Amino acid sequence: MAITDPIADMFTRIRNGLLIRSDEVIIPFSSIKFSILKILKEEGFVRYCEIVNPDSPKRSIKLGLKYSPDGRSIISEIKRASKPSRRLYVQKQRIPKILNGFGMCILSTPKGILSGKSARMNNVGGELIGVVF
Repeated sequence: MAITDPIADMFTRIRNGLLIRSDEVIIPFSSIKFSILKILKEEGFVRYCEIVNPDSPKRSIKLGLKYSPDGRSIISEIKRASKPSRRLYVQKQRIPKILNGFGMCILSTPKGILSGKSARMNNVGGELIGVVF
């Protein structure tokens, strides 16, 4: 069965993994998904993300989920903002600050996939892909 929105599917796999307290989640590979997951790793929301079977045509991404010492997940919510049915674009002046800087937004810009903070620093706007906090 074909997936209409692969990024929303990735976010759902992460949410489901967090609900069952899994240490890692396997996600089908795409370069956009890997770019988004690298940003989550850089911002400290996940432990690691690595490509499994890099030479195979059936590549996948192994994502290490992160939990606090008391067992709560670091990601309390991850959701898709722009959808295939309704794209959501933001100008550089209107990039949202999620929870006054404790969360982050992910944008697809002319300079690549960036976090909201990086997009503000590079002075670019774009499509608001998702929100994490």
